Amino acid sequence: MDNITMENLENLRKGYLENTKLTIARRALSQTKISSLTRVSEQTEFTRNCFSNEVKTMTATNQKSSGRCWIFAGLNVLREKIGKKYNIQSFELSQNYVAFYDKLEKCNYFINSIAELRYSNRNDRTFDLILQNGIQDGGQWDLFVNIVKKYGVVPKDVYPETFQSSNTREINGILNRYLRKTAAKIVRAKDDPNYIDYIKEQAVKEIYQILCSAFGVPPEVFSFEYANKNGEYNLVKDITPKRFFEEFVENDLDDYVSIINSPTEDKPFNDTYTVKYLGNVLEGNRVLYLNLDMERFKKLVTEQLKFGELVWFGSDCHFYGDRQEGIWDDKSFDENTLFQIDNYLSKEEMLDFRESAMNHAMVLTGVNIDGERTTKWKIENSWGDDAAFKGYHVASDSWFDRFVYQAVINKKYLSNYEKDCLKKTPKELELWDPMGTLAD
Repeated sequence: MDNITMENLENLRKGYLENTKLTIARRALSQTKISSLTRVSEQTEFTRNCFSNEVKTMTATNQKSSGRCWIFAGLNVLREKIGKKYNIQSFELSQNYVAFYDKLEKCNYFINSIAELRYSNRNDRTFDLILQNGIQDGGQWDLFVNIVKKYGVVPKDVYPETFQSSNTREINGILNRYLRKTAAKIVRAKDDPNYIDYIKEQAVKEIYQILCSAFGVPPEVFSFEYANKNGEYNLVKDITPKRFFEEFVENDLDDYVSIINSPTEDKPFNDTYTVKYLGNVLEGNRVLYLNLDMERFKKLVTEQLKFGELVWFGSDCHFYGDRQEGIWDDKSFDENTLFQIDNYLSKEEMLDFRESAMNHAMVLTGVNIDGERTTKWKIENSWGDDAAFKGYHVASDSWFDRFVYQAVINKKYLSNYEKDCLKKTPKELELWDPMGTLAD
């Protein structure tokens, strides 16, 4: 069909009105949410909150009106190590502290990227996207590692949330407006490297001032005060954030690697990938992914969970979920029957045609195994504890297959072949690749 003619419209109208199933759907849709009408109640048997393998964890955290899920997920993994070591029942690390330095470093990364690309044509897609995105709340596992290794961590009660850290839209707007103004200065001064260095230095100074005013001044030294499960009081005085991470977390973040499942033609399995201009700390590690088929991907995740270790992971949480019920399951929502269509896309098609991409990081805390088959997964989210299973969610295995893209695995679980694959020079993906969108 080319042009839609009046005859076409008449035939479409007649065919629609003759379909009684669509008539019922239209009447129902006028009064009810689509998700309510597509809900498959029989599927609840397969999304119950019960698991054959589960790591016991603390209460759910709350990122509120911010996009810091990747920071919350990373710190939720680390806090369990502190809790286990010191027998602490309830504890949080400061998400605000990591976010403060992430924003500072991202701003510096942005400024240096603009300086590097200052001779680019205004229609250059990379340059344009860097300007368009600015700095956002999102991030990646390797960016989390960069901040923690450089700046350490602190307990939440040492550097608590502020209104701005929990509600970041306005402060992000101010920062990005400032960064674009700085970009304009750099481009106008492109033939004067000394002046560009001066612009950079002044910009970082003023950005630091903005961040301190919005989020508070980060501590240099603090005291760690806690009571364990037995009620025993403990106080450690005069400790720095880096020393606190090194001594109390005792976790070598370099032992971990991001595996992804991207079954697209441009990303052969068992190869490594990075993303151009995706970073925060200039001298830090680049983003690195090892692409694996889903069967191997899930086997590694399951093995790590069985050994009692949590798994940071990235997914697309926009599909087939119910926030109140606490489920993600593609078989629990049937839009095809309601609208009398076939709306299925494969994972490869969803990635290639921009239907799906990573947009949320969480923590896997459990897996259910029936014989040799995984059936569902337990997820620690960061949306508070007043919904779902007190902030925990259940994902079906089929949803996992379709919408989970990344997981962080200790290298000790990799095969020797996979460890050798990590030594390959990573292929550089463009900034707009779906594997980089979690940082948006």
